[in-house]
Amino acid sequence: MTGYDVVVVGAGVAGSLVAERLGRQGRRVLVLEAGAAEPGAPGPGAVVLEAGAAGPGAPGPAVDPPTAGLTPTAGRTPVAEVPAFPRRAHPAADWPEVADLVGTDGATGFRASGHLRQDGPLPYASGYVRVNGGTGTVWTGLAPRMLPEDFDTEALGYGRRWPLTYDELEPHYRAAEGELGVAADVDEQREHVGLPFPDDYVFPMRPLPAARLDSVLAARLDGRRVKDPVALTEVELRVVGTPHARNGVPDPRYDGGRGYLPLGRHGRPDPDSRCVGNASCIPHCPSYAKYTPLKTQGRWSASVTLRDRSVVSRVLVDGRGRASGVEYRSYDGEVSVAHADVVVLAAHAVENARLLLLSGLADRSGQVGRNLMDHPVLLTWGLLPEDAGPYRGPGSVSGFEGFRTGAARRLRAPFRVEFGAWGWVWARGPVDTDVQHFLNERGLFGAELRQAVGDRIRRQFTLQFEMEQGADAANRVTLHPSARDASGLPLPLVTYDLDEHVRKGMVAARAVSDQIFALLGAEDHTDYTPAAAWPGRFEHHGRTYGYRGAGHAAGTHIMGDSPTTSVVDAWQRCWDHPGLYAVGCGSMPSVATSNPTLTMAALALRSAERIEADLAARDRPRSLAAPPASPATA
Repeated sequence: MTGYDVVVVGAGVAGSLVAERLGRQGRRVLVLEAGAAEPGAPGPGAVVLEAGAAGPGAPGPAVDPPTAGLTPTAGRTPVAEVPAFPRRAHPAADWPEVADLVGTDGATGFRASGHLRQDGPLPYASGYVRVNGGTGTVWTGLAPRMLPEDFDTEALGYGRRWPLTYDELEPHYRAAEGELGVAADVDEQREHVGLPFPDDYVFPMRPLPAARLDSVLAARLDGRRVKDPVALTEVELRVVGTPHARNGVPDPRYDGGRGYLPLGRHGRPDPDSRCVGNASCIPHCPSYAKYTPLKTQGRWSASVTLRDRSVVSRVLVDGRGRASGVEYRSYDGEVSVAHADVVVLAAHAVENARLLLLSGLADRSGQVGRNLMDHPVLLTWGLLPEDAGPYRGPGSVSGFEGFRTGAARRLRAPFRVEFGAWGWVWARGPVDTDVQHFLNERGLFGAELRQAVGDRIRRQFTLQFEMEQGADAANRVTLHPSARDASGLPLPLVTYDLDEHVRKGMVAARAVSDQIFALLGAEDHTDYTPAAAWPGRFEHHGRTYGYRGAGHAAGTHIMGDSPTTSVVDAWQRCWDHPGLYAVGCGSMPSVATSNPTLTMAALALRSAERIEADLAARDRPRSLAAPPASPATA
């Protein structure tokens, strides 16, 4: 079968949700995934067709980490548990790992290798994975909403305005929270985050319990004030829970009193599937409490087909410029074509832009690949005087929300403050580094070594300042002029930097961190050395700052209200090509300060409604009017 109603490129969060909604309406949907799906129990109606392999009846998608049968990329052997660990990229569908970036002492400050090449002043420090389920299989599970003011940062003097408002997206936020199974306290989100909700709304699940670190910080800091040195204002500290797409205790008041039934393994209802504090959300939740796109795939109808190990190399259009299908390649190089009335690109912000550039499409505005955004994350870390309770539960359960909003945004980038509950693992690496410190530098052995390591680890905590980065056309994805992947396709090339607005945000964040550490009586161990471990390192007014990438790529096929200044419209339809959608975070004109997955899911569900309406209009019977009477018969 080569003709479908819809072809979806990419089986991550956005692609899986679009396919589920359209399959629910009986639409024939083909989902093409560049990565591999591990054999396992199939979801209802879902069929995996390996390119060039067996037909219907082959095993369907599973929620186990897709490691079986995958071949490590040539020359790459991970030495640390990077976010994609233990997955291995196939040469035909490689992906960028954070380990591909290494800091240097030279003029450029970093060296990039692997799938994502770079030539900018500073590194784009985030990776992604190309497997069935996409990066949604290795995310943290945090699912906060954007704020109403985030949809128009132009009014604040930077970035770009959305062609829709928070109020227009709000019903789809509620739908996305139901699809992902979000746990949070709506009253807390109203009062301490400032989000508007319908009066009768509750989240699907009650909030996750606070981590020990949250309780310690709340007892010490709630109601205290710290000074923002850039805005010259004071901000009150308040520990606020973060919404999670993770099974907790269902709220019986949800959905008008019908309640919520959590999904477990393979996307099947499972009231016993809930977070039990494994502290392994990245890469894998052993209790299957965390949402992944594989849960959505388990609910696909029989009209949805997944074909994995299929690398899309070109979007096809007809003589009028309308999308008509895609060309894709199997791992052995065989080229196939799938035809459809609608093509949906949902392959990640970088890969969507790469595919549009490879196809020579949708670039009337000159904005394809431009406006690449992320959340550069400033990390500070230290030791509390008492037990911080690290390595129990999710990586972050709560944070400070007071720096996300207000007039200060005109002067410096806003930020959220997440509490890192996994010790120093993101800043300094796994606990092995603490063992090495006391073993090699202090010469401790035996009982003394165990006591010293235990004392240090139990008091570790990290503050993670997630900076908003505004849309900047100079930050972009292009095609590398010479480097090719195993299929012969040009590799993506990124040019990236942090503007003064973001750097001032980091200045404010570091000053806030200094004050928080002083209020806690904590030992500050923040140190952005050695250079090799901090490719995202720079000097600003005599002080060194280091950042990590949050994995929140956005902006590369930006949404707008004019085809001359944007790539897609408010429905994520490409202006230049009827029937072609580019969905995902790449459409977002601003990334704000919230983890973008929930917003991406809301946008995908909104686009699915538009696609279904278009297909329904296509199928509507046309009335045939009688021909006008001729003068001879009048």
